[in-house]
Amino acid sequence: MIKAQQRTDKLAMTLSFVCVAHCFFVPSFLILTSGILSFSLDNEFIHKLIVLLAVPVSIYALTTGYKNHNTISFLPVGILGLLTLILAVVLGESTLGEFGEKALTLGGSILIAYAHFKNYQVCKKLECSCHD
Repeated sequence: MIKAQQRTDKLAMTLSFVCVAHCFFVPSFLILTSGILSFSLDNEFIHKLIVLLAVPVSIYALTTGYKNHNTISFLPVGILGLLTLILAVVLGESTLGEFGEKALTLGGSILIAYAHFKNYQVCKKLECSCHD
């Protein structure tokens, strides 16, 4: 269980990056390939799916990291990032506008990735048994 904390930190950082990449690059990709690709992706569904995956993975990794290392400094940043990302999905483009939704998504994803990166660094720095 303890070794899983590092893997989930890495997975959560990857999901944060995927969320940002989806938000900023998929619309351009769809425009550029509209004549080639005949299928349509529902961006809101994909966005919600990524958040649905990211939230439990992040919560698990951050709480496990706290339990393993008793370091709370990164936990509030991660929680704030998750709440920001959830807020971006709940309010959506219809309420926030395209720029507002992207800004919240980017901000939340950066906060989450930072918290997981710090969680991972603490684990490595303490040279504990969770990464043997």
